[in-house]
Order: sequence, then C-alpha cells, then structure tokens
Amino acid sequence: MLQRVLFILGITFFAVSFAAAQSCVDCHKDITPNIVSDWQLSKHSQNDVDCSTCHGDKHTGMEDVANVELPTPETCATCHDTQVEQFKKGKHSLAWIALTAMPTFHMQPMAMTEGMKGCGGCHKIGLKSAEEIKKLKEDGSGFGNASCDAGHTRHTFSVEEAKQPQACQTCHMGFDHPQWEMYSGSKHGVRNSMKQLGILPETSSAPTCQTCHMQDGNHEVRTAWGFLAVRLPLPEDKQWADDQVAILKGLGVLDPDGNPTARLDVVKAGDVARLTAEDWQKERDKMIKTCGNCHSENFAKAELEKGDSMIKEIDRLMAQAINIIEGLYKDGILTKPESYAYAYPDLLTFHDATTVIEQKLFVMFLEHRMRAFQGTFHANPDYAMWYGWSEMVQDLAEIKELAAQMRREHSSK
Repeated sequence: MLQRVLFILGITFFAVSFAAAQSCVDCHKDITPNIVSDWQLSKHSQNDVDCSTCHGDKHTGMEDVANVELPTPETCATCHDTQVEQFKKGKHSLAWIALTAMPTFHMQPMAMTEGMKGCGGCHKIGLKSAEEIKKLKEDGSGFGNASCDAGHTRHTFSVEEAKQPQACQTCHMGFDHPQWEMYSGSKHGVRNSMKQLGILPETSSAPTCQTCHMQDGNHEVRTAWGFLAVRLPLPEDKQWADDQVAILKGLGVLDPDGNPTARLDVVKAGDVARLTAEDWQKERDKMIKTCGNCHSENFAKAELEKGDSMIKEIDRLMAQAINIIEGLYKDGILTKPESYAYAYPDLLTFHDATTVIEQKLFVMFLEHRMRAFQGTFHANPDYAMWYGWSEMVQDLAEIKELAAQMRREHSSK
C-alpha cells in the first residue's frame, strides 16, 4: 500500500513539475528562444531538472519577473556537491576576494569592476557573500553570480564544453595572464587544435588546460608557484632570496624593514602564493605525475625546473628596478603617494601609479615578468623570451635612465 502511495505521489510530482516546466518553455520560446533550445540540449532537461530548480517558482509571468531567483554555487551543489566542494577549495573561488583586495580597486569606474566590463568580468567567478550579491543587484549587476556558469555556459551547462581549452580562453588571455596565447601557440595547443580539426586521430595525445590544471576533473585548479611566482620559505640561494624579499616588499606583504604586514593576510586569503614548502611540493608533484602520462619523469622534472630558473633570472631584473625606485623615495626625489602605506613602490597599484617611472615598474611586473615565467611553464619559448625576459631588460634600462634623469633634475634645483 505504501509503495503504491509513493508511486502515485511520484507520478503526481512529475506531472506538476512537467507542467510547470512546459509553462516556462511555452512562454520563453517567444521571449528568449535560444535559452530554451540550450536547456533542451542539456542533461538537465533529460534528467527533469526544470527551470524552477534553479530559478524558483515565484515567477509566473511578466508582472513578477523581479521574483526570478538566480543560481549560486549552492544551487549547483544540490546535485554536484563534490565539484562545488572542490571549487570552494581552489583559486577560482577566491577570484572575487583577490579583486576587491587590490588597493586601488575602488578607484576604478564601476563599469570596470561591479559593472563586470573590466577585471570584474572574469573575477566574478569567485564566491561572494549574500551581502555582496545583494549590493551588486542593487547596483544593477545582478547576473553572473553562479560561478559554475563561467566554464559550463548556461543554459546547456555542458561538461564537454567545459573540458575544451577554449572554455578558459575568455579570462586567461591578454595583458597579465595570456595563458591562452601561450598555450595555443605551444606544441600542446597546436596538437589539440589539429585533434579538434580531425587532422590528428581522437586518440592522439594533446593536453588541454584541464589536463594539467584539473587532474581527474578536480575543480581546485591550483599551481605550485601561484599567480605571483613568490613562495615561502625563501630560496636557499642568497641573491635569489634577497630578490624575492624585494618583490615581497613591492607587493606590500613585507614592510621596508622586512616585517610582515596586514596585506600578507590578504595574500593568504586569496591563495595566490604557496606559503609552505609542503604546499608547493604537493602541487609540483601533481604536475610531474600529469606530465608523466606523456613524458619521462626526468624530462618533466627538468622542464619544470627550467621554469624555476626563469623565475630566478627575472627576479634579479625585477628587484633591481624596485630598489632603484625605493632609492628615489628614500632620497626625497620621488614623493610617496598619500595612498601608499610606506615610502616604497607598490606593485599592486597597477595603472593608478602616479608617475611614468612607477607605471613602467607596474608594467614590468604585471605584464612582462608574468609572461616570462608563465611562457616558460606553458612551453612557449617566444613568450618567455621576447614578450617576457627581453621586455624586462628594456624596462630596467628605461627605469635606470629615468631615475638618472630625475636625480640630475633634482640636484640642479
């Protein structure tokens, strides 16, 4: 008897659910037809995950459209709890924290940040508090809070799409992190393009972004060196350690005397650097194992160590530039901006740096240093050399020349 009742209730629920979904479909076929067709192509449609599952049931017509609920990662976790839990442990979930922690974030126009037409357009993938989401809605930017839909484009939410390297292309390209350009021009990327075009067989080895950064589908997406290519403990090589200290001071996580600052807590919260030897080694070992699917372990270790060596080389250039500008502050030739906590260059002020020489330092760090070490790790020698290291050499020469000119002008006053 109980089984019969449950069966009838199940049938009734399915009928009501189907009717509600059909009502949405009938209306939205005219209003937003491509959303409907995408949903119909999705596995959600095939598994009775209807519109109300993600959007609630409070919207039934044009007069109450404001009642539409927009999904968050918690919505997705109803069915995909493992993936969401992994995501929350990874760097993508911290993207919004990393953005809002930037010291000059609030100096940018809203269109660039909350308006999602600049940094916010990609960093919106990060988790946000209920209060932040509420404020974004009030400011007119209520969409794109689901995070998961950055890789699994709505409303198909395709796993197959999210497995393609092009799914990463929108955000991982351009000024400070042109991983798409590096990857697509590398042998890995070229082979994948040939595979997608059918020139190489489907069974050919052709690593994608996901192959190396989402092993076994893990949604944490972490790397050994992190986004900034700084780490603790410091290297054993004294010169390299000194250079990394200069960069850490420039990032504001150490004060001019080498003591930790409050910004170190921000770096920890944003998970943009490995802060223990164990954390670094864990990510390096994962990458060696992944590379081992195609290469020998010796080869993989040697190639990754070349990336470490590149960081050492570019840190020498970067530290010299930082120290030159520090000297200008110290000697009263360059005035410390009021927003700076210390009379020391702040690499995270970005384009809001107030002088040409400080702007040059910002570009040297965020564009050219990034391209040098990221190009090496992404197996793209052209980026590592000409768009990275070579540009840094030129940056340093210009900074030296500008500093000398400023000193001459200062002494002649």
